[in-house]
Amino acid sequence: MTRSEREAIPDPVPSGIDKVIHEPARLLIMAHLAVVDSADFLFIMNQTGLTFGNLSSHMSRLEDAGYVEVRKKFIGKKPNTVLKLTSEGRRAFDDYRRQMKQVLGE
Repeated sequence: MTRSEREAIPDPVPSGIDKVIHEPARLLIMAHLAVVDSADFLFIMNQTGLTFGNLSSHMSRLEDAGYVEVRKKFIGKKPNTVLKLTSEGRRAFDDYRRQMKQVLGE
């Protein structure tokens, strides 16, 4: 494939779509968190099938974007991590869903 042929290939992510959310694993995390007030890290890990390290990496990206709040606490002597969409994260996810419906023509 020549350089001009490569440059002619369009970006697979439609213009205006939030690329932070569009990544499949992060979309899955956001979708799970959008339907609950908050969720335990292990619950999200089990629901998504992501490994501990992979989920942790994606959660950091979502937290850096301001979409997810991560709260750490102890239950008895055991550490517990709770994940929650921020109001900004909810708005971003709603916008993403609306934009994808337009892209898909629904």
